[in-house]
Amino acid sequence: MSTWKDSIDIFLSKDQLEARIQEMGKELARDYEGKDLLVVGLLNGVFIFMADLVRAMDMRLEVAFMQVASYGGNTISTGEVNILHDLERPIGGRHVLIVEDIVDTGLTLHKVRNMLLDRQPASLKIATLLDKPCRRNVQVPVDYVGFTLDDHFAVGFGLDLDGKFRNLPFLGVYNPS
Repeated sequence: MSTWKDSIDIFLSKDQLEARIQEMGKELARDYEGKDLLVVGLLNGVFIFMADLVRAMDMRLEVAFMQVASYGGNTISTGEVNILHDLERPIGGRHVLIVEDIVDTGLTLHKVRNMLLDRQPASLKIATLLDKPCRRNVQVPVDYVGFTLDDHFAVGFGLDLDGKFRNLPFLGVYNPS
C-alpha cells in the first residue's frame, strides 16, 4: 500500500507554518485594532489555516464561511467558479478579511471579492497562506501572504487533491510517480 511519502515532498514544515501564521496574526490584529472585523474563510481548504490564524489574532472578531469550488478534483483550476454556500449575514459597513488557503489563477478571489464589494463593506482585504503569482490569470490584490509558491501543486495543512491529504500537518508539493 502506498503512503503520502510516495508522491509528496515536504515544502513547509509544521514549525515553519506555525511561526509565519503567528506573525500574520499579530500583524492583522495590529492593522484591525478597534475595528468591527468579520473574517470570511473560503472553504474547504482554508479551515486549518484559518483556525490557527484567528487564534493568533488577539482581538475581538467574528468568523463566517463561504464555500466556493473551482478545481473539481483536478490539479488545475477549471476556470469556472461556483458559489456553493454564501454568507448568512450582511457585511455592509463592516471591515471584512477574506481568508484563502491558496491564490492560484485569481479567478475564485476575483469573483468572491467583486461579489462582496457589491455589498458595501467598510473595507475588504485578502489574506492567504500560499500565493502562486506565476499562475495568475486575473489580478487580485492580496494584502497578507504567508508564503509564495512556484508553479507546483500543494497539498497538506488543509489543501487537498480530490479530497485527500488535507490532514497532513505540513505543506507538501505533489509529485505523482
